[in-house]
Amino acid sequence: MTPSPWLPVPEALARVLASAPVPLSTETLPLARCAGRTLARDLAARRTQPPFPASAMDGYAARAADIATVPATLKQIGTSAAGHGFSGAVGPGECVRIFTGAPVPAGADVVVIQEDTKFEGDLVTALQSDAAGRNVRKAGLDFTEGDVLLRAGRRLGPCELALAAAMNHGTLAVTRRPRVAMLATGDELVQPGQTPGPDQIVASNTFAVMAFAEAAGADIIDLGIAADTFAALEGSIRAARDAKADVLVTLGGASVGDHDLVQTALTREGMELGFWKIAMRPGKPLMHGRLGDMRILGLPGNPVSAIVCGVLFLVPLVRALSGDPAAGRDPSEPAILGVDLKANDSRQDYLRASLARGNDGLPVATPFGRQDSSMLRVLAQSECLVIREAHAPQAKAGDPCRIVRL
Repeated sequence: MTPSPWLPVPEALARVLASAPVPLSTETLPLARCAGRTLARDLAARRTQPPFPASAMDGYAARAADIATVPATLKQIGTSAAGHGFSGAVGPGECVRIFTGAPVPAGADVVVIQEDTKFEGDLVTALQSDAAGRNVRKAGLDFTEGDVLLRAGRRLGPCELALAAAMNHGTLAVTRRPRVAMLATGDELVQPGQTPGPDQIVASNTFAVMAFAEAAGADIIDLGIAADTFAALEGSIRAARDAKADVLVTLGGASVGDHDLVQTALTREGMELGFWKIAMRPGKPLMHGRLGDMRILGLPGNPVSAIVCGVLFLVPLVRALSGDPAAGRDPSEPAILGVDLKANDSRQDYLRASLARGNDGLPVATPFGRQDSSMLRVLAQSECLVIREAHAPQAKAGDPCRIVRL
């Protein structure tokens, strides 16, 4: 078995993540603007929730001792509603009309739901005997003041924002969004909606890679398309630096052809090359480096190669810069192969595949027959990537495999 001359995928990812040793700076934002952001500091509750014993149902707050034997007739002495509690106390033979979320008045220890009562005037008859505590939410049932409920590094989704609000936080300290500059390169490219010349194609890679990066938490700086000249490329690189980009992503132009000038242009601007070429398919000519404070990620020009590399390398980098402690966690999950596969060579494969429900609970992944790295139609039909390790032996339909969902 001849070892690959190129960098293995795990080592390449480790080097990319090592370029983000600490999260970016923090900023304090109103709670309503924190969706999708990463919490920069642990968050402790500023209040107890609920702050008082509260009713879990509509009904009547009473003393359990008074309804131990039913039917039991009680006198209603008041009402407790959410935001308008009953200020008195419930004594023997008494009850208070109560609504969901309202404070349970002093003296009462049970709420009889209204379906288990009948009433006439101010007399209420309990038809069901309930033990003390029934339908009563204790103070602090959810959390207590001082409890640390959200840790630094937590991605703030809808449920986390609701919890932070209930904890009485109107603003949150979050990691600022990484600024990711995107630069497509090549004389052959025109923007979507334009009319390509006879030797041109429509740029497409940028839009998928931008979308993945933005979903991971990045602010995007779109530098457009740079022509295949050193002047155009170096001007765009300087524009990325002027915009204080944390990451510059180039698409295309990083191979070895006469018109592949990106690596040279970056080197002329001062880039320290980290690595170039990795043992994966699609995506071998991946480039990584550093230009001052700006990380460089050079993606291949083929659409599928660029997008797969964006998923596997750019997304974890954005999350690491955002302070996500799980940025480098293996994103793969187990599945079952739907077709036979030949033995693999020295490059780790990522096969575009469909997914179906399996009989044993694991999804069945079926790679498409054609895996050309220029075919966006196949990629758009794919639900996952089937990972084939370097030098993996022949596999049969029904064998276990690992996938990365798209």
